[in-house]
Amino acid sequence: MSTLDDDLQDLESAEDFLDYFGITYERSVVQVNRLHILQRFHDYMQRVSLPPDEAGQRAAYHEALTAAYQDFVLSDAITEKVFKVFQAAQPRKVAVSIGDIRSF
Repeated sequence: MSTLDDDLQDLESAEDFLDYFGITYERSVVQVNRLHILQRFHDYMQRVSLPPDEAGQRAAYHEALTAAYQDFVLSDAITEKVFKVFQAAQPRKVAVSIGDIRSF
């Protein structure tokens, strides 16, 4: 009989995880955001203290994955800023005088 840890080792895609935990999803949302969903799931799990029992662990994983998926149903990757590339500082306006331009 396999354990939760064994089962998790065999999961590869966002769809695998969602199917395993019995979470209903829209393919179009997952196709566009699969890496973002998995990263957000990982981030959520980093904040969780897993219970010692497997049933509690399954429930914690299910809750975190559901929340990660829902983040991208209700929003998008740019807004959610999961990856560092999206977290870069916003562009800022800089004033350049005509004199500064002519000095080049």
